Amino acid sequence: MTKKIIFFFILFLFCRALFAQEKKENKVVVKVLSFNILHGATTNGSFDLDIIANVIKKADADFVSLQEVDFKTNRAKKYDLPTELGYRTKMASVFGRAMYYDGGEYGEGILSKSSFLSTRNVALPYSKGNEPRAALEVTTVLKTGDTISFIGTHLDHLKEDTDRVLQAKAINKAFANNKYPTILSGDLNDTPNSNAINILESYWKASYMKKNTLLTFPSNKPVEKIDYVLFYPRNKWKVVFRETICDTIASDHCAYLVTLELVK
Repeated sequence: MTKKIIFFFILFLFCRALFAQEKKENKVVVKVLSFNILHGATTNGSFDLDIIANVIKKADADFVSLQEVDFKTNRAKKYDLPTELGYRTKMASVFGRAMYYDGGEYGEGILSKSSFLSTRNVALPYSKGNEPRAALEVTTVLKTGDTISFIGTHLDHLKEDTDRVLQAKAINKAFANNKYPTILSGDLNDTPNSNAINILESYWKASYMKKNTLLTFPSNKPVEKIDYVLFYPRNKWKVVFRETICDTIASDHCAYLVTLELVK
């Protein structure tokens, strides 16, 4: 009788461990990186794309939103920066133009470990004389079979927040009816509790902690948070981990890395 009890007890422990392992393996975890790459210039003016690529590879993110991205401009030596960085990191790449600039184009880039089902580039409103801005979206199927959307953007940088407020409202409107769980990532050029960020957070849930926001700018001695990862629906994502990667040569921004779990 005692042997039978011991046997069933061991069998119970084995089954519970097996179930726990299966449950752990079924978790859908997505690592997201927001990185303003200073149009490839690096802070010492070396224009070394390998330095930028090494930050991305170190992060080992599934999706990367790139801001200040040049496409075949003169200052970027006619390089297609998203393609070059995709090649160096072995990730799929896409570029979204915000404006024509310096003999080429300037805007957003996205890198992904997964290929794209679809892409969409949404022009954002801006005032006359200010820089145009855009929000670049990709939709993809993860290895787990789950379909998600990922958006990279870069809001206006001026001290007056008029354009940022308009752009935040436009982003909420453009992606309000997204079919799939969505992540929004980028350099939003404003601090927590500002008008633009509050508008976005009325729809999206932010990944940062209110009491420990992880400052992102400037990279050599961060004093403010302006780089973000947000998500929607609020109950479909859970923040697992967050950190900054501050390479003072690669960019004047710290890269902001967030690990999210897709809640089934």
